[in-house]
Amino acid sequence: MPDKPAKPVLALDVYGTLIDPFSMENHLRAAFGEKAREASELWRAKQLEYSFRRALMKKYVPFDVCTAQALRFVAAHFGVSLPAEAQERLQARYKHLPAYPDVAAALEELAVKGFEIVAFSNGTARAVRGALDQAGILPRFSKIVSVDAVRSFKPDPVVYEHLLAEVQASREGLWVISSNPFDVIGAKACGLRTVWVQRDSKRVFDPWEFDPDVIVHGMKELKDLLTSR
Repeated sequence: MPDKPAKPVLALDVYGTLIDPFSMENHLRAAFGEKAREASELWRAKQLEYSFRRALMKKYVPFDVCTAQALRFVAAHFGVSLPAEAQERLQARYKHLPAYPDVAAALEELAVKGFEIVAFSNGTARAVRGALDQAGILPRFSKIVSVDAVRSFKPDPVVYEHLLAEVQASREGLWVISSNPFDVIGAKACGLRTVWVQRDSKRVFDPWEFDPDVIVHGMKELKDLLTSR
């Protein structure tokens, strides 16, 4: 009998998909008060905006630098005095973000089904390894693929080609799984199969010519959907 085809490699985005960046709201409350939620959302938005701009400008810095610069912007935007020591404390907390509640069980189910699971992130390999480790999910990953190796950021096509080369998979044998529409669109534009994890039911996917192959509303839906394909 012919061998069964190998299961696809699952490349999981980290920040916003597995790890919850908006949990920083709790740590921002001391400085930003009732604006803590807005501050956490703006911090995330500016962090990504800075990565996009740097990729376009070919002025790469590690993602941690984008995060630090975005925090300084947020403080200035809200008129909050945030001394260097306070900034350092918040940046340190960013390295200890929790995983979303559905992540650990979903990763275990995918591993049991025999999928190879890799982390694919804008963060440096060191930062991502630390984030996954402190969240208690690092052992589920066979590899960490960081954009740092090619000195650019998602959704630059070079990072998806780097992912393909690192996992040694065909385009048909690789799924990019992300809660970030720009990441899904970037992967689709490079001919990869994609899953959009719609963590917020009110969030709308960008109306471009690139749509996700699959939409799920949480990680727990992945196992059955991917197994059936």
